[in-house]
Amino acid sequence: MADIPLTALFVVLFALLACSAFFSGSETALMALNRYRMRHLAQSGHRGAQRAQRLLDKPDRLIGLILLGNNFVNILATQLATYLGYRIYDDVGIAIATGLLTLTLLLFAEVTPKTLGALHSERFAYPAARVYAPLLQLLYPLVWFINLIANGLLYMLGVRVRDIDQHALSSDELRSVVNEAGGLIPRKHQKMLVNILDLEKATVEDIMVPRHEIQGIDLEDDWDDIEQQLFMGSYTRMPVFQGNIDQVLGFIHVRNVLPLIFQGELSRETLRENLRDAYFIPEGTPLNRQLLNFQRERRRIGLVVDEYGDIQGLVTLEDLLEEIVGEFTTDPAALSPEVMPQADGSWVVDGGVHLRELNRMIGAHFSLDGPRTLNGLIIEHLETIPEANTSVLIDGYPIEIVQVKHNAVKAARIGARLHGEPPAPGPQGG
Repeated sequence: MADIPLTALFVVLFALLACSAFFSGSETALMALNRYRMRHLAQSGHRGAQRAQRLLDKPDRLIGLILLGNNFVNILATQLATYLGYRIYDDVGIAIATGLLTLTLLLFAEVTPKTLGALHSERFAYPAARVYAPLLQLLYPLVWFINLIANGLLYMLGVRVRDIDQHALSSDELRSVVNEAGGLIPRKHQKMLVNILDLEKATVEDIMVPRHEIQGIDLEDDWDDIEQQLFMGSYTRMPVFQGNIDQVLGFIHVRNVLPLIFQGELSRETLRENLRDAYFIPEGTPLNRQLLNFQRERRRIGLVVDEYGDIQGLVTLEDLLEEIVGEFTTDPAALSPEVMPQADGSWVVDGGVHLRELNRMIGAHFSLDGPRTLNGLIIEHLETIPEANTSVLIDGYPIEIVQVKHNAVKAARIGARLHGEPPAPGPQGG
């Protein structure tokens, strides 16, 4: 090597340092890639993403290849720098070359390229994959031998390379991804996506119309009252029963019988003929499962029953969809007799309103871990049936009991949340 000009040796040294920077930066860039964006690009036909995906499907081989190349060029650079230092400054030059090479490798072959790779992963990873794909084929026997030894050591430590997590996101992780999407997804759409994920945390009891509030048609009523209810009712589908809701006969679609009313041909018999069999939903059914059940059964309404077959309430597809998209009206509280805003900023609320619905209507944060209604929440908190004009603080909200009837809170006034009160634990509605 004594006959090789110093200029040529320095060119080779710089080339080795550039290769070291390439290996270091591309390794960081490939490992920092957003796997889901990469898969989307690969499915869209992006060649670089397809190459990177194939490489990352077997990360042990990729890492083995990168480290093999990186260590090889670093060792050559070290040997060459030592020779150059000795050739120029004799023994003192060896120490000078070691110090300068260490600083150079740290700054220009490690920190800088790895930082760039982390900040602009796609810009560096996809072109690098074009180099690594043929290089892996060329050096495959050597890489395979190195990985065989490395995987054997990992096996002794209880690590199985084939059991590597495929980066599947859990529901909570996916919720965090949606919340952190920022301007990529409109805020309203983010909320809808999170609401879809939250469906599995709620059951049909959380949104059902309670048994005592179900509006239906009792065939034992006077026929004029039945016709009036069909003609003037605010619901398009209603349960039809004989005597009480437990004797339900089916559901009637009002649109199907209105022509018969105008023609004077509707009778109890023809009403029965237009009934559709009742659809029952077991209590405890998660909302995400019930949404699929409605779709599969081609239903829009169902009755919730307990383990004894007793009817507990009624659920509609509209109620379920509102859990995803929110209320279908711009000001739901103004149209709901259960929640009435007051001039002082408080709300007079029916004690039977569901906490989940209340949270959504007024933007409250009452805990949903316990009772499902405001009445149940107040009674559980006080551990007794309160009297009118009693005040209580629950989850940071001052609540005044307005009316108590039949051992239940019929109406209460909810004030604005007090400052400094922490949010209630557990899942939140709204």
